[in-house]
Amino acid sequence: MAAAMASAAERAVLEEEFKWLLQEEVHGVLRQLQDILKEASHRFALPVGVTEGPVKQENFMLGTSTADQVKGVLMLQGDALCQADINLKMPRNNQLLHFTFREDKQWKLQQIQDARNHVNQAIYLLTNRDVNYQFKTGSEVLKLMDAVMLQLTRARNRLTTPATLTLPEIASSGLTKMFTPALPSDILVNFYINLNKLCLTVYQLHALQPNSTKNFRPTGGSILHNPGAMFECGSQRYEVSHVHKVECVVPWLNDALVFFTVSLQLCQQLKDKISVFSSYWNYRPY
Repeated sequence: MAAAMASAAERAVLEEEFKWLLQEEVHGVLRQLQDILKEASHRFALPVGVTEGPVKQENFMLGTSTADQVKGVLMLQGDALCQADINLKMPRNNQLLHFTFREDKQWKLQQIQDARNHVNQAIYLLTNRDVNYQFKTGSEVLKLMDAVMLQLTRARNRLTTPATLTLPEIASSGLTKMFTPALPSDILVNFYINLNKLCLTVYQLHALQPNSTKNFRPTGGSILHNPGAMFECGSQRYEVSHVHKVECVVPWLNDALVFFTVSLQLCQQLKDKISVFSSYWNYRPY
């Protein structure tokens, strides 16, 4: 029935249903979202107050790379890699190199820290009102859902989309100074999160001679650089000769991603319910 022809009785019923949606169902969904996101936040296991205990350390064995070139164990504590024990077999001479983090060093995984910050911001948006607060209009709810969804999308994106880095950026990062013994000048490493996996990439480099006839083309930013990529660091030019990527699954990252998806679906379902009511009126009822 066209909106303009809706009877007064129908309109009254719809207005009562909409009122119930705003006063009852919205709060039920908000409570659901709070519970789910608090679980997601706990999965990150980062202490936010003095009352919380120390974060547990977890050991993860890296999956083997091609021909077992790279093996290792990583120790993760919340958002920090607190130890890395890596064995690297050099392909040219089968020499075995062994590196570990210095005892005074930890490597912060910014992706995990950022994701949890976005989750906590979403929780703040959901709880930042009086318990007895009543929503007056649908637009209030839609704005809240949009704001929460923005934070959840950003949290998910931080885990699913690693940063693109140039090789000079990797070479100049503090990660190169984390190891003992020190990494050779022809080795670069990079750690990052990709979905539910903690990834390690090892780049073996070949120094280009000043009189090299190779056409030098510096490579731009990328998550993973391929053999043949070139870059300049200081006054020395390099070419990537070998790339080894190994990874390990971090189960609680998978849990967090599932919580993000479920929460985003709940937000969208509530938005859809509120928007449905607008089709019954020829004016915006919210």
